[in-house]
Amino acid sequence: MTDWTTLSPVLWLSFQQTVYMVFWTMLIAGALGLVLGVALYATRRGGLLQNGPLFGLLNVLVNIVRPIPFIIFITAIGPLTLLVMGTTIGTQSVLFPMSAMATFVIGRIVEQNLVSVDPGVIEAARAMGASRFRIIWSVLIPEALGPLVLGYTFIFIGVVDMSAMAGYVGGGGLGDFAISYGYQQFNWTVTLVTVVIIVLIVQLAQFVGNWLARKALRR
Repeated sequence: MTDWTTLSPVLWLSFQQTVYMVFWTMLIAGALGLVLGVALYATRRGGLLQNGPLFGLLNVLVNIVRPIPFIIFITAIGPLTLLVMGTTIGTQSVLFPMSAMATFVIGRIVEQNLVSVDPGVIEAARAMGASRFRIIWSVLIPEALGPLVLGYTFIFIGVVDMSAMAGYVGGGGLGDFAISYGYQQFNWTVTLVTVVIIVLIVQLAQFVGNWLARKALRR
């Protein structure tokens, strides 16, 4: 029988650790990924800031990092994580690999959404004499805001998945809780409760993301 009196504080701490990892990863990678995605869009052939070598470099970096399974990525960049964070163990240390991986994924999502913007809108802004950077921040991103919100919602779910895998390397969180107190102790009730909590987090994020996207599309 599950002793929830003992497990409840641990579950609450694990929930807080997951929220901490997901929040900071989305904040850091969300900003860096937006910059990366805009750079990919703007430097491509025919872009506002066309630059073949820079686009090629960024494109190759994204193509190298993005397909790597996160559980392999988090161990492969362990030395770099140690250099940057001072440790490879703990909830705070996994922020580096999570943010790095999410940045490249978000960058590609942002680029793909920006490509879908009607080129006529960009040309109209250029014809009116708007600077390239003003077109990016005042025309391009607002035009793609709805799809961008849905893209960020999609990656949020991926980041929750990353936080669960971070438990394998001492990152804590709900994934670690499910493995340590559920799977390894054959306590399926604990595993089920943890899964339900993660599903509720994802459902809430999807609901908020859909609502924000509808707001952006109807503005």
